[in-house]
Amino acid sequence: MAVNSSNCDHDCASCAANCSSRTAGNPFKADLNKYSKVGKVIAVVSGKGGVGKSLVTSMLASQTQRSGKRTAVLDADITGPSMPSVFGVHERALANEEGMIYPAVTKTGIQMVSLNMLLENDTDPVVWRGPVIAGVVKQFWTDVIWEDVDCMYVDMPPGTGDVPLTVFQSLPVDGIVVVTSPQEMVGKIVAKAVKMANLMKIPVYGIVENMSYFKCPDCGKEHRIFGESHIDEIAARHGIDTVCKLPFNMELAAQVDEGKIEQMTETALDPIAALLREML
Repeated sequence: MAVNSSNCDHDCASCAANCSSRTAGNPFKADLNKYSKVGKVIAVVSGKGGVGKSLVTSMLASQTQRSGKRTAVLDADITGPSMPSVFGVHERALANEEGMIYPAVTKTGIQMVSLNMLLENDTDPVVWRGPVIAGVVKQFWTDVIWEDVDCMYVDMPPGTGDVPLTVFQSLPVDGIVVVTSPQEMVGKIVAKAVKMANLMKIPVYGIVENMSYFKCPDCGKEHRIFGESHIDEIAARHGIDTVCKLPFNMELAAQVDEGKIEQMTETALDPIAALLREML
């Protein structure tokens, strides 16, 4: 990511640019191990839980992999990891003699790591304090062998707490995608996520409104179950150009439940997926 030195405020701890000054001056930056290579890093965020952030992460990763780019998913939602289930991955993580972790590989070749791959049982609760959770996320970046990745998606936990801050400071995040839902309270929730990104000087590439509407399979009429959408006005208010509206889709829901997200045919996220491909 290029940076104009004339616009640099030399605050490397909150800068997303991959310049030499940032590498040398950011005390929070975590380095990849010698076996790894990662290009772009995209964080998928939300202001609250239950809006479909993991769904959007898996859909964007599947579309990027399908386009011919080597793709990875880092599941940073430590207390609620869902990526293995969404992709139908059930094996435990393996390590080499140096203690470096090998990511799982999905059916189409997406590299992935999630805490569920390290637990004895994937239903075991993670009862850890924030700093420990943040440390594990950083280790997913430093101690996993990410092989020639063009684009990594980071599935973030909701909110603006320890883990998002750790990701934004420690990883070279190039941009974020915000996921939300149509309820009236969405304006404040989106504002919190966008303001945190602005504080960390990370651009917002797009916003996804999940559960935007239901399209009747018989008559084709669109029903706004949660009320009329305000996402276009909210996006304009924050200067976000790319907006996607993801409808209720029973076929997609079934694919997620069966661990077959890579077989999806839903096209609602195409504008954001295309924008991200242009950056790779």
